[in-house]
Parts: sequence; C-alpha cells; structure tokens
Amino acid sequence: MHPKLEAQDIRLEYFQPRTNTRLVALGGVNLKVMDGEFVSIVGPSGCGKTTFLSVVDGLIAATSGRILVDGKEVSKPGPDRAVVFQDASLLPWRTVLRNVLYGLECLGVRTREAKDRAAHFIDMVGLSGFEQHYPYELSGGMQQRVNLARALVMDPKILLMDEPFASLDAQTREVMQEELLRIWVQASKTVLFVTHQIDEAIYLSDRIVVFSGRPGQVKDIIPVPIERPRRLAMKREARFHQIEDRIWSLIEEDVRADRNRRAVDRSDPNS
Repeated sequence: MHPKLEAQDIRLEYFQPRTNTRLVALGGVNLKVMDGEFVSIVGPSGCGKTTFLSVVDGLIAATSGRILVDGKEVSKPGPDRAVVFQDASLLPWRTVLRNVLYGLECLGVRTREAKDRAAHFIDMVGLSGFEQHYPYELSGGMQQRVNLARALVMDPKILLMDEPFASLDAQTREVMQEELLRIWVQASKTVLFVTHQIDEAIYLSDRIVVFSGRPGQVKDIIPVPIERPRRLAMKREARFHQIEDRIWSLIEEDVRADRNRRAVDRSDPNS
C-alpha cells in the first residue's frame, strides 16, 4: 500500500551572503504518512518544522530529495495539498461565505455548485448562521474555522496545518483541538500538523514525528496508542503524561546541546 505522502531525503540549504556561508535547514528528512492518518511534527525552535511543511506544499524548493503524493512527485503548490496557517489571513472585505468561496471562484467552479460546497463546509466547522458576517465580527477561533473551511472546500488530499491555534487563548485552543478531531473524522482527510505544544500533538495524532535541532531530521517517531474518539480529559491520564515525558526528553536533548554549543561559541575568542 502506497503512503498518501512521502518525503524522501529532503535536504534544504540557504546561502547567506552576509557571512558567505551556507545554512543547512533540513538535513535529510524521510517520512511516510498513510491515507487518513493524522501526523504531527514537534521539535526545538528553529528545527525546520515550518520549513519542511513549506517544502511539502511546494512553496519552497528543496535542495535535494523528493516529495511524493500518491506515489507521484510534486514540486509546486497544487490542489491536492491545502495549507492552514497560524494567521487566518481572511480577506476583510469578504463575508464568511465569500472567503470560503474564494478558491472555488479562482478555479471557475459554477456558482451553484460552489455555494453548495461552501455551505457544506461552513456547517461542518460550526459556522452556520454566520455566512454573511465579516472577519472583524468574528472571534479568533471563529476566524480559524473559516480558514479551515476555506481549505477543506478545495477538497485537498492532504491538509497541512502550521500552528493553526497558536494565536488563540488556552481555552479556545482546547475547544478548537476537539473540533478539529471531529472535522477530521467527518472530512476523512490526511493531516500533517506542525505545533510547539506537545500535549496538542498527542491529543490530536496517530503518530508524532520528533525533529532534531537544526539541521532538521527525523529523530524519532512516537505512536499514540490511545483509542478514539478522544476527550480533552485524557490529557490528565498517566498514559498521556508518559508519552509527553518521552517526547520532551527527546527535544530536551537537542535544546541542551544547542545551549552548550552557544556557550562554547561565546567563550571562544576566535569565534
């Protein structure tokens, strides 16, 4: 059985003119995500999580390696992948309905079909009755629901989510996590989710990919053997904390190593 998404030895280097050096952001990422799977990526700050997501979407070209979707190589953005960013980035002059319709309009989808599809996903994200509201009339959580509906209406094979709840308050964030699981089951999508929050990754995911410090590589992949459907109360269970401790210990190794390396660099008069 082919994976829905496969990253094969993805490497990415940037040339830095100011220092005349090359920065290695991704040092050979290999990853397989199966159809319908929810996989999260966690790791130290600056390890390349968001950069890798951008490579998967085709927004950034890898220096070497391949991204495959259903076994076919992709190198640029396409309708088979949709990104949900941290910032909802809704068009302020468009209503909820017209924000969700925007991508379909760009593709020339007929008005009646487009409106039916938009209405379906607006209902799925729990915003029926708000179709004619403007973004400024919505809370942060509601704006991210619109953002999610806008991605889902395009019917992508893979949903790429980059810290989508990071700007929300703690209570709203937990509600949105629960809602995302409901929507994921209903929409039957493959999800690759980037987050700094270990507990968020555990609650949402089938597996968690732990990135090493820069250059980013897959340090370990942790399965989450907790049955679904999941309640938020499971975050207080011992088995949840065991997974959390295991992941944090992996990340902490790189955080400490980076801190020690910086301390040595500062103390070296030749650096």
